[in-house]
Order: sequence, then C-alpha cells, then structure tokens
Amino acid sequence: MLKFTATIALDAAADDGTPKRTITGVAVPYGVAATVTDGTQVRFEAGALPVDGKAPKLFLYHDATQPVGVVTERVDTPEGMMFAAKIAKTAAGDEALQLATEGVLDSVSVGVNPTKYKYDKDGVMVVTAADWLELSMVPVPAFAGAVITDVAASAQEIPAEEKTTVTVTEDITPKEIEVSESPAVIEASQVAPIVFAQPKQYKLPSASEYIAKVLAGGPEAQQFLTALRAAAPDVTTTDTPGILPEPIVGPVYNNLIGRRPVMDAIGVKGMPGSGKIFRRPKVTTHVTIGESNGENVALDAGTFVVQNNNVTKTLYGGYVRLSEEDYDLTEPAVIGLLLDDMARVYGKQTEDAVEAALKAGITTTRAAFDTTDPAAWVEWIYGASQTILNASTHLPTHMFVSPSFWAALGSLSDTADRPLFPQVGPMNAFGNVSPGTLNANAFGLSVVVCPYESDFLAIGAADGFEIFEQQKGAIQVEAADGSLSKYIKFRGYLATLMIDASKFVEIA
Repeated sequence: MLKFTATIALDAAADDGTPKRTITGVAVPYGVAATVTDGTQVRFEAGALPVDGKAPKLFLYHDATQPVGVVTERVDTPEGMMFAAKIAKTAAGDEALQLATEGVLDSVSVGVNPTKYKYDKDGVMVVTAADWLELSMVPVPAFAGAVITDVAASAQEIPAEEKTTVTVTEDITPKEIEVSESPAVIEASQVAPIVFAQPKQYKLPSASEYIAKVLAGGPEAQQFLTALRAAAPDVTTTDTPGILPEPIVGPVYNNLIGRRPVMDAIGVKGMPGSGKIFRRPKVTTHVTIGESNGENVALDAGTFVVQNNNVTKTLYGGYVRLSEEDYDLTEPAVIGLLLDDMARVYGKQTEDAVEAALKAGITTTRAAFDTTDPAAWVEWIYGASQTILNASTHLPTHMFVSPSFWAALGSLSDTADRPLFPQVGPMNAFGNVSPGTLNANAFGLSVVVCPYESDFLAIGAADGFEIFEQQKGAIQVEAADGSLSKYIKFRGYLATLMIDASKFVEIA
C-alpha cells in the first residue's frame, strides 16, 4: 500500500451557522510527482482515484487504531481529487479537529493500493487506477498541493462574558486589559500597591503540546521555543525526559562484509539437489596417437580411462529465535537486519572453507624467497609457472595471496624507490596494485586476496579447482512450545574439489 500526503484546508460552518465538524480539501494533486513512505517516486494521473464504492475511513497518521471519521464526498477534477470528510464526535475526533483548526494538522495523506500503473523513463511510478483505502490527517504532506482548505467548527459557540476594562499601573505605562469576570470594587481612596518586576512563570508544556508546536513550524514554533527558553532558564534535559527524542541516525552499521574473493574469482558451479555425495568425472588416461608403424601394420594401441571423483556436500547454516514483540515493534525492523547479518556471516564462513580447501589441495611447493626483492618475486613466479606448464601443459591465470603477501607485493619498488605497481601505471609497470581495492593485477596474473588465510602464496589455473554451492537462503518456523516466537534459519550446501592439483604451485 502506498501512503503519501497532500495539504488540506478547513471548512466554515454551514449557511445557518451550525458547526459541521468537517474538513475539505485536496487529497491528491494530479500530474505531480512525490516520494512516498518507501522511497518510491509516484505520480497520479487524472481519474486515478475512484469517486464511488466504499467510503475511505479517516485516520490519524495512517494508524488504523486511531479512526476519527469517514470521507463523505469525493469530487474528481482535472487538477486533483477533492474531498470532504466528517469528523466523529469523540475525544480523538475533538482533538484532531482542534489541531486542524490551529493549523497543526493541515495536511492529509491517502493510503491507496495501485491496480494499474507503469514506470516512466525516470523511474517514477505513474498510477492510472488505484483502490482508495483510507485518508489520514498529518502535519507534513508529501504532495505540496494536498492541503486542508477548510475546517468547520466543532464546538458550540460559547457566549462571551461581559468584558470590563480596568486600568492597571505596571511600571510607568498604563495598559488596558480585558477580564472575563467582574472585578472587585476598588475604593477611590485605595492606592494600587507597587508591583516589582518578577520572572514570568511559564508552565512546562506536555509532550503532545511540544510536538504539536514544533511540527507547526514557522514563527509560532519559534516564539514558543523562545518563550520556553526565556521563562525557564533552569530547565535541563534531566527535567524533560518525556519530550527528548532518541533518534536512530542512518542505517545500522555492520562491520562484517562477507566478501568471497576466491569464490568470485574462480566461479561457483551448481550442484545436484539429491544425494549427499555426487560424482565429478575426470580423464586420467588418454588415448595413444602416434606415427604409423608402416603399411598394413597395426597402429599403436591405447586406452581411455575416466575416473570418478566423489564430492561430498557440507551444510552450513544457523538460526536465531525471535520474539513476536521484537519481530513487530523494532524500527528499523529487526528481521531485515537479521537476514542481512545471516547472509554476511554465511558468506564469510563459506569463503573461509573454500580458502582452506584450496590451500589443502595444493601438493606442489616451491622454496620461499625474499619478498622485499622484486627480482626474487619475478624468479619465483616464472619458476612456478614453468612447473605448472611442465606438469599440465597449462599456464597460471591467478595469484592467490594472504593479506601479508598482498602488502609485500604492493610495497615493491625499484632501485629509484618507484613503486612497481603504481595506481597510474607507466608502460613498463609490472601491473597495478592499490591499497584501496582488492582487484589487482601483478606480473600478468589476476591477484586474489584471501582474507582468511595467513602466510599463503600460490599461483595456478582457476579451472583446476572447482566450487559447488546450493544456497537455500532463509526459512521461518513458528516455535512449537506455545510461545509467540519464531525461528529464523539460514542455510546452504557447499562442496569443493581439487580436480587437477598439477595446475597449482604454493610457496613452501
């Protein structure tokens, strides 16, 4: 349901002077784009809202527990949808009407369910038909043109009491004030006592009064706040805890990224849904192709062997138990934060397992070297590449490094202290490594940083190591013990296979 607001105005009384307890105004202006509560840009076209059918209820602040009336008239015009609403004679209705009369609730917000719409080239939702569900009185509109244009009086006229003018001496300036009840008789011989200046006594406002004044804005709010500060200079925040907001600033910070660099670099394959173990075939013996042994002489005989590699699935997952209150009342909603954190942790754990499997699957090593010497790096990489080429007839495509080797790689410089991997590389640069990104290239190899391994350096062809995954995501299960709580679970299957260890070399 989309909820968006427009300004309203208040009706005068009926022709005979009888209070009508009604508000009238513009519910939605047509052809005007505005941002609704979920951030979507929405524009309503003429005729989008119905003028017949069940009358929308009148709420406060889109809260169905605070009904205050019903929409009684709907008039569709080329400029927008006009409305009239009757406010119920209840305590909530009286309060709403009073706030509307004083200009606090001077806008309305409609709640609709779009039934026919499209998106324009700017991403704005253009609604041409919608079900009108409710209308709410609010202090701030989304549509500048959605206003209450008129408010009818809600209480009977109170007859004015006879006003008596009394002259009072205050300081040296006479002032006339009006009082609503008869003053006491003052004898001509009595002398008015001298009244010395005193600090003005100011009653602290209630929470609702404070919020209403501040939301009204403008000179009225500024005058209210100034009077509050001037009349009560000794009021501190410890005295007014009921009106001190506790805002949540920005989205909830989560330090865990859950990145999966090795899995992203090598790629993830799908796995079969059934069975705990599945097979991955590999050719281990190739046929024989040779030079002819002569005319009418048999060719060399050969064989062809395909080996089965058994791959075992491993389930990764976890759960939390969430109370009904935590599920319903948190803002921002805890369920979104929870699922986001589960996905991050799942990503970290599966990447950690993949890195460990990659390191454990490499069987060929090459001696360690001085990582501060650029020439030693070049010698080690080309020597390891030769080993891979001799064993598999393939060449390496990636360099896998732990954070320590990544830092050593990026710190390399020539004899003139010029970095070997500058961010803006000259023609003779060995590659590009930057401290601000993990995407790098060194000596013609794609650099993959393994954040969960220590003292790890290896090069290899990515297709020699395979990763299989079946992400199942989140599931919600009601608690079976009778409590109002839910189990939120997140899970997925992961499997790895070093299908050709001859394509990798690791530092000893």
